[in-house]
Amino acid sequence: MGPNQPMMLYDIVEDNLSLVSKIYQSFEALEETLGALKMEEPLFMTYAAKKSFAHNIMKTTNGVHRLKN
Repeated sequence: MGPNQPMMLYDIVEDNLSLVSKIYQSFEALEETLGALKMEEPLFMTYAAKKSFAHNIMKTTNGVHRLKN
């Protein structure tokens, strides 16, 4: 990418991959803790939130992939 080209959304997502990974790992840790405490309803809500988060990330990156190619 040259100095006059605007930053693509793909670059922003790529730069924030570490943050996205940490958020996803936090969902995993929360699920593990809630499972160990046998807290079924919060565990289900956490699972649903993690799934929604992952879906939104994939939707964003797939849309950017189409723009980049």
